[in-house]
Amino acid sequence: MTVQKLSRAARIILVGAPGVGKGTQTERLMKKFPELSSISSGDLLRKNVRERTPLGIQAESKMKAGALVPDSMILRLIVNELSTLGWIRDSTLRPYAVYSSSFAEGDMTVDSVSIPSSIKTAKYTYSDHPDASFILDGFPRTANQAVQLNDIVPINMVVSIDTPAEIIIDRICNRWVHAPSGRVYNTTFNPPKVEGKDDITGEPLTRRADDDPEVWKQRLKSFKENNEPLLEHYDRAGLLLTVSGKSSDEITPQIFNEFGKRFGVPVPEVIGGL
Repeated sequence: MTVQKLSRAARIILVGAPGVGKGTQTERLMKKFPELSSISSGDLLRKNVRERTPLGIQAESKMKAGALVPDSMILRLIVNELSTLGWIRDSTLRPYAVYSSSFAEGDMTVDSVSIPSSIKTAKYTYSDHPDASFILDGFPRTANQAVQLNDIVPINMVVSIDTPAEIIIDRICNRWVHAPSGRVYNTTFNPPKVEGKDDITGEPLTRRADDDPEVWKQRLKSFKENNEPLLEHYDRAGLLLTVSGKSSDEITPQIFNEFGKRFGVPVPEVIGGL
């Protein structure tokens, strides 16, 4: 696979039913466009809980009480991560004229935003440098969350992955994972070298608790209820790309083609064979 550079920051969301292959497409995009990073709201939450940060302690208490972690906490996790990476800055704390050495002045854009009052109100600048490119996983899941996220940093491409339900059910019924590493196998098209064993460690593979057709159907119902308004929101904003296919290999070229058009560095034309 030939890697390609980005001309500006790509801030991407992949949307699709559980088991549709968002993780596979994320990995392939990051290999094709190495300036891309993956930011998972779930991973950020688990990291903060594990490291006993103030936000992690608050979130853990919610989860232990059986309550959902509120949007404001997830937004704070994302703000903290993007701020730590230097991709957004609170201009009420740092003057706009002050830049990270990795970003040139022309790469920064001013955007005044109002973060939900449960967090705080701040004015942010965000970077348009290619190194500030990311694929956001796990958030937003609703149109309201999308509006709140846009008040912090503007997403500039949304990919909706559409695969028939019967294909996904067949896929998850044959899926096995190596829990410690997260490596995923499928007995149909990506089987382990030794049945039931991880290729690298030789440790036993297991099934995910939600890799059950009935569980998946319930998750799909919930997904559709939230997904349609979310996609309508991004479609109205002119950011939505819908790709359809029965396999990841059918879907990947469609994403690469459009992504390259929007964010890739144009390849110079060769004139006269030189």
